[in-house]
Amino acid sequence: MENIGTGLMLMLVGMCTVFVILLIIIWLSNLLIKVVNKFAPPEEEVKRKPVATVAPLDDEAVKAINIAVDMITGGKGKVVDIEKLN
Repeated sequence: MENIGTGLMLMLVGMCTVFVILLIIIWLSNLLIKVVNKFAPPEEEVKRKPVATVAPLDDEAVKAINIAVDMITGGKGKVVDIEKLN
């Protein structure tokens, strides 16, 4: 019976130790985040390149894209913008 008590005490001490160490890691991480946010230069906004004018899609292509999106998403998707990728 003495071994069970010793085992339970060791388990409790180990779990408390892990919990405290994890709390310390969380506090130090939050401190690091605050320090970096305070002293780091702000990020520059990414400027998008102007999109070259391309020939507009014909109505059949737009209908085909809409039908494909409807089929894939089960009618829940909606085409907002169509843009040609390079």
